[in-house]
Amino acid sequence: MSFESGEFRQALGCYPTGVAVVTALGPDGARLAMTANSFTSVSLAPPLVSFCLDRASVWFGAFQAAGHFAVNVLREDQAHLSDDFARIEGGCWQGLDTVTWRTGCPILKHALAAFECRVHARHPAGDHVILVGEVLGIASDGGGAPLAFFRGGYRRLAGEG
Repeated sequence: MSFESGEFRQALGCYPTGVAVVTALGPDGARLAMTANSFTSVSLAPPLVSFCLDRASVWFGAFQAAGHFAVNVLREDQAHLSDDFARIEGGCWQGLDTVTWRTGCPILKHALAAFECRVHARHPAGDHVILVGEVLGIASDGGGAPLAFFRGGYRRLAGEG
């Protein structure tokens, strides 16, 4: 079977995902952040999660070098954060309410859920690397709806909010 990359991307868009901002500290201590919809659970025992890091990302080297990362699951009303952290240019941190836990990775204070992780494994996967993290700390809010992405745009979950 043969198909074009655009067709592949369109088919992948049929699978709805949540949206998260993955953060870390660079080698120089600078805060790093990128939008990801490739976040997923891997294991309950031990608690492991993963996300996929594009080799073409300007943050690739810094995230590859980081020993820790945090995943911040965005709320439905945080699409602006998804858009901001998907851009290459900086400035996303100004005025943003964050906290730090054990590892120092920035945690978005009003995220729907947050996971602080130690890098457990890195797996090459085509034009990406899969980063698997052992979860060291969590926080979640029982209320609110997640930011969802489907067919190239943000969506609301039926029956939510």
